[in-house]
Amino acid sequence: MGNYIFKRPYQSIRNKVASSQTTSEEVFQHYEFLRFVLRLPILMPRQPLRLIDANINRASEGLRLLEDVARFILNDAGLSQQLRAMRHSLVEETKSLCVKLLSQRDSEQDVGVGKENVIAREAKQSQQDLPGVITANAKRVAESLRVIEELAKLPEMSPVLPPAKFEQLRFTLYTLEQRLTSRILRQDKVKQLAGLYVILDRQALAGRDELEIAEQVIQGGAKVIQLRDKQSSKAELLPIAQKLKALCDKSAILFIINDYLDLVLAVAADGLHIGQRDLPLPIIRKELPIDKIVGCSVRTVSQAIKAQNEGADYIAVGSIFPTPTKKDATVVGVNRLKQIRQVVTSPLLAIGGINEDNIGEVMAAGADSVAVISAVLSKGDVKGAVQRLMAKMRMSRKEEHSAFS
Repeated sequence: MGNYIFKRPYQSIRNKVASSQTTSEEVFQHYEFLRFVLRLPILMPRQPLRLIDANINRASEGLRLLEDVARFILNDAGLSQQLRAMRHSLVEETKSLCVKLLSQRDSEQDVGVGKENVIAREAKQSQQDLPGVITANAKRVAESLRVIEELAKLPEMSPVLPPAKFEQLRFTLYTLEQRLTSRILRQDKVKQLAGLYVILDRQALAGRDELEIAEQVIQGGAKVIQLRDKQSSKAELLPIAQKLKALCDKSAILFIINDYLDLVLAVAADGLHIGQRDLPLPIIRKELPIDKIVGCSVRTVSQAIKAQNEGADYIAVGSIFPTPTKKDATVVGVNRLKQIRQVVTSPLLAIGGINEDNIGEVMAAGADSVAVISAVLSKGDVKGAVQRLMAKMRMSRKEEHSAFS
């Protein structure tokens, strides 16, 4: 039954019609029989159907796991929706074969049941953490889609399964896997932003040693250090950035560089901070490794929405108050922070003129973290200044928690 059921009758009719000995009545009889045969369902070979069924199941299961990671772990509605659409598209493309696929399913006689195959071994080796789980399941989906795509090219399958559609799904998966893995790899770094964010502005340091001040900042309990210098050459900044990166790595502190994408790449910093006049965020994303975070400074609600939509890991809002380190800064006030908090879900970093006296007000307005310069660098006791600011932050969070409990 490997041939189409109508193949041999059709050839017989064609041969007889070509013969001059065939009468018109015989031609009519064969024609009527052929019409009957063509109304019968096409019989498909059993083996391809079993293969397709198994790989549809594998692909659907893998997509569901990836979708749930995006939904429940990352809270990423857009990514979750795209993965869900892929899963539904797979079901839709194979819906016409549903009964045939179920009819050929034979799990009890599957020789692979209960045995560890190559894919299972690879998955077990890679699934040591969440990124490993994502990689293993994305690979599982991609391999399954490729199997279905190749089987769909068989003559008996191509009328009901479009190979190009499964190729398209496979390439869509490659993009979504990259985005999902990138978000997961950056997630732990983003969580550290909840601590105090200290900017080492070299002009504000006024000649003091960057490493010594950074060590005091770390001893005080800050979780993020940013290197900022608007005046020095990159050749001068490179060795400083390298030393700060080594110190932050040793202390499990995030090291961010302001403005300079090339310096971030040169020293493998944890992330980059950009302003409104720097390279567009989508361009920066293409140049940075997928595990690097990017923060973006904003002054308006529309800028904040745009930054979130383009994938900023955190949004710096300011200047909240007048600041001695940037006298020409536009002061947006606490109310602007509240407005932005209402429309974005990305972590908010308040910046500009924040000190021990007003940090509580800023946290209460919706900031997830606070960036400071002069509130720390202008003090003789840098470590103590950091500790006092962090104590104020903790107190503000406790008060907020109590208000909602």
